[in-house]
Amino acid sequence: MKMGRKPGTFLRLTLSYAVLIAIAVCAVYPALWVVLSSLRPGASLYSESLIPESFTLAHYKELFTSQSFRYGLWYVNTLKIATLTMIFSTILTTLSMYALSRFRFRGRKNALTVMLVLGMFPGFMSMIAIFIFLLQLNLLDTHAALIIVYSAGSVLGGFVVKGFYDTIPRSLDEAARIDGATHLQVFIRIMLPLSRPMLTYVALTTFTGSWVDFIFARLVLRSKENYTLAVGMWELVNSYQNSNFTLFAAGAVLIAIPITLLFVFLQRFLVQGLTSGASKG
Repeated sequence: MKMGRKPGTFLRLTLSYAVLIAIAVCAVYPALWVVLSSLRPGASLYSESLIPESFTLAHYKELFTSQSFRYGLWYVNTLKIATLTMIFSTILTTLSMYALSRFRFRGRKNALTVMLVLGMFPGFMSMIAIFIFLLQLNLLDTHAALIIVYSAGSVLGGFVVKGFYDTIPRSLDEAARIDGATHLQVFIRIMLPLSRPMLTYVALTTFTGSWVDFIFARLVLRSKENYTLAVGMWELVNSYQNSNFTLFAAGAVLIAIPITLLFVFLQRFLVQGLTSGASKG
């Protein structure tokens, strides 16, 4: 303990570090257990020791070679849905929140109020209405239905994006318009380069949300060849009567890889987007 530091300060620091270590253990231990379980022989997820006595890659091989399920196809389906959702959600959210932030028009406040109120309710409360709507449009059991639902629903959570655009000085817009730039040119040449952290935040959150979603995917998709990973993995465990958990663990590890890589490489932009959108100018 350094000279001059009060005992109370040292105690608070010790308790803070202890709490942080406990939180880290609680967060890392389950993930480590799943990874090691995927390398453990047998079908049981329970083991007396954390580290397996022997390691095997048989479960990963079985995911892509078994004839009873189609993990590789589910992976491609999920990647397609998540990527398209990320693209459309980013475009819709960015354009709509930019318009609500920079322009003043009739009904603007009402639109913001409606979006704020709708955002207070969880998405699964609209499941029946969405199901009937998709049924009338003959979109059930299609990937397009999920992409439309995910992309449209992401706009309701775009207030962070609006907060980001509110922090950008309007003098940039005015200077560009004085030079003869149109609204579209201002958006593309000025706003988009400044919005790189926010675009990264929107893209990552929408990709992650559609990648791991189960509720709406289970509601819409009916045939196994159209399943996403979340629905397919649930069917996998259910079909084995909750017994083959090591195979499920191997599938879960592969599911986590794309999201982990995205967050590792884009973490800096993600943090900038969060802090920028949360500030008020």
